[in-house]
Amino acid sequence: MLFRGGGAQTRSERAKIQRVAPAFHGKKFLALALSLGTAVSAALAQTRPSTPNEHQQFLDKLVKAAVERTNHSVKYVSTYVHLDYPGGDVPADTGVCSDEIIRAYRVVGVDLQKEVHEDIAKNWTDYALNTKWHQTHPDSSIDHRQVPNLMVFFARKGDSLPISLLAKEYLPGDIVTWDLGGGVPHIGMVVNAKSSESGRPLIVHNIGQGPKMEDVLFSWKITGHYRYFGPLPRAH
Repeated sequence: MLFRGGGAQTRSERAKIQRVAPAFHGKKFLALALSLGTAVSAALAQTRPSTPNEHQQFLDKLVKAAVERTNHSVKYVSTYVHLDYPGGDVPADTGVCSDEIIRAYRVVGVDLQKEVHEDIAKNWTDYALNTKWHQTHPDSSIDHRQVPNLMVFFARKGDSLPISLLAKEYLPGDIVTWDLGGGVPHIGMVVNAKSSESGRPLIVHNIGQGPKMEDVLFSWKITGHYRYFGPLPRAH
């Protein structure tokens, strides 16, 4: 979750996160052990996979990158930060829920900052920037970090999948968004590990205590379910 208004959360929004986060970090979640190597180089070219085998390879690398994020210590900071473009990021030890998705995709060569910015610039009316934040032009420092913008982008450029109450419908690499209550959005990624207690797929997300892998798929109201393989090849 990222909030505007000088970049800071409102008092009610901050209280919502403070109430929700401890409720889950106080529980004991058991996950299957994962044996993971080092992350894929961020220098990979942005090439959209085209075959089923390439799709699976892409998702495997994406999930590996997301799970690797749980080894990092990240302080939840939602203030506005001016970013370089393209390839800009907030300080490595800070971030919000959307930054974990952005960082995982960067490892597999997809720069969501660039992709979202370009899509907003070309399709301004498809995004609620003006009505939601009274924004008059694209902002490459923040637009890709806003969950509502990512929802529009993934629906436009990826696959918008059914919202289901069946855990088996959520596959590794899928992006899920939630409403934490009161319209506060959240985002995370399904990974290739399951809870030994519920059997549900685990989610990598940051709800206030850094990137974690937890059994939270059905903890809040699901508002979106997506699968995104990166941008289509550029026409020459």
